[in-house]
Amino acid sequence: MKGFDKNSLIGLLLIGLIFYFFGFFDPPASDINYIAKDDIVINDTVVEGNTNSNKFDKPKDVYETVNLLEEKSTEIKNYVLENDKIKVTISNKGGRIVSVIIKEGPNKKQYKTYDNKALEIFNADSSNFNLNFTTDVSIHTKRRFFQAINQNKNSITMRLALDTNRYIDFNYSINDDDYLVDYNINLSAIDELIKNNKMYLDWQMKTPQTEKSKSNQEMYTGIYYQSLSDKYNWEYLGYSSDKIEETENKVSSVVFQQQFFSSILIYKDGFLKESTLASTKEENSKYIKNLSAKLEVEKNDKLDFQFYFGPNHYKQLQTYNQDFETIIPLGWGIFGWVNKYIIINIFDFLSQFFDNYGLIILILTIIIKLALSPFTYKAYLSQAKMKVLKPEIDKITEKSKDKMKAQQETMSLYRKAGVNPMGGCLPMLFQFPILIAMFRFFPASIELRQESFLWATDLSSYDSIYDFPNGFEIPFYGDHISLFTLLMTISTILYTRMNSQMTTGPMAQMKWMMYLMPIIFLGFFNNYASALCYYYFIANMFTFSQQYFMKKLINEDAILAQLEENKKKPKKKSNFQKKLEEMQKKQEQKMKKR
Repeated sequence: MKGFDKNSLIGLLLIGLIFYFFGFFDPPASDINYIAKDDIVINDTVVEGNTNSNKFDKPKDVYETVNLLEEKSTEIKNYVLENDKIKVTISNKGGRIVSVIIKEGPNKKQYKTYDNKALEIFNADSSNFNLNFTTDVSIHTKRRFFQAINQNKNSITMRLALDTNRYIDFNYSINDDDYLVDYNINLSAIDELIKNNKMYLDWQMKTPQTEKSKSNQEMYTGIYYQSLSDKYNWEYLGYSSDKIEETENKVSSVVFQQQFFSSILIYKDGFLKESTLASTKEENSKYIKNLSAKLEVEKNDKLDFQFYFGPNHYKQLQTYNQDFETIIPLGWGIFGWVNKYIIINIFDFLSQFFDNYGLIILILTIIIKLALSPFTYKAYLSQAKMKVLKPEIDKITEKSKDKMKAQQETMSLYRKAGVNPMGGCLPMLFQFPILIAMFRFFPASIELRQESFLWATDLSSYDSIYDFPNGFEIPFYGDHISLFTLLMTISTILYTRMNSQMTTGPMAQMKWMMYLMPIIFLGFFNNYASALCYYYFIANMFTFSQQYFMKKLINEDAILAQLEENKKKPKKKSNFQKKLEEMQKKQEQKMKKR
């Protein structure tokens, strides 16, 4: 026992001498503290791990640690910047924004989640923001504790001191009535420490469920980004699948978009080309998607950024003159133009006089249908002409077994009677852009969010008159019954029946396809925005009313008499008809040769 104590004493003395000479010949470079107890740095990379892990007990690579000023406290403290629109929480750990609550909209409407909680678009547990650069090691600000200085109602500076002369400042400020947060990074005397002249911002958040329908929110959650060289063209990572993308140009803005709210990071000088964006689904999770961006910035003493934390409100985003409103999915081409220049303006105008959005949609529908009524009348008139000719067409079809010959005789009848078989289709083409535009408008309109009408509690989400018990779900339909979707489907079937009565020839055999489509759409629309189904339903009902009055105005006997008179008058063939007949003859000759 005594021998063991003697040997232990000698061992301790030798260890003490080794530490003494090591400190004498290799003193520290400055008064700098370690990065973090649990971090191991290998080849300029910080591995965030556990010091008890066997994996790093004996690293073979040589690594160094850069010391920072001794931290006075490792207690996490939060600081708040707040105005009427947003509440921004900033933590001393990482000096970063850890939470944003959006309080109200441009129209003073108060925002809440679907379950009536504060609308927090991200929080500390589901987000990260980190400035990363390399000295002798990698510096990650997210792991360091900052000190709050120069705090007032609308601004705060978070400082990370490297030594008495070197520090990093994160400056935050907000205005009294806006969704913008000014964010500046000041690097004091750090240039000589940074290797490779490279700095990176790592931004990441898991988007929480804030809306009633998780599937709908997922459908409109993703990443947009804007190139510095083309500020009017936004690129996006696909909504429906996981995607990682490396940018080819300098990026000026990155958007983490949710269905009705967005977080936008703006850098007017442009991030460098070596930036990577990623969007991945959060399966079986309370979150919707995991959005992340690794953004390279040029080394500079001062970096000026802005954040936008706010609603996807078209007119509000328009006020910033940076084309942010483009991220709202209103449709491409003519469909987007219809929404931007017609529908939104009518909708906003009506909102000034009415608070009930169900009533607003009804009036909007009437305005649209009245504006399109001339085209509807022409289409109905053409259908009426086809209807009075239907008995003659049926005789031609029954008489001739040769389909090509029957088609030629039918076209000849149309020409003699002065009927354009496409007359009912062309006017409908003018209504098609409206139909598709509304399909994109209602699910993207934040104005409808959590607005109730009749039995629908939220016009931006599905309505339900019955929820299936115990999580039961019908494939391709859902776990509930939407009454607006049922009404839309029934009215569509009735509308199809009315328009199929004049169908002749081979098309008559395909009538079942026309009835099948509304049934298929029943499953698709059951989980869609109830405002859209409501619009389609009342649009169908208004069309029924129009056709009822048009039927009273149009005398089919008079039309038939006019068509009979037209047959007596010789008609010159148009160039189009001549070419069509030539094509038919050539086709007929080919068939005979076969």
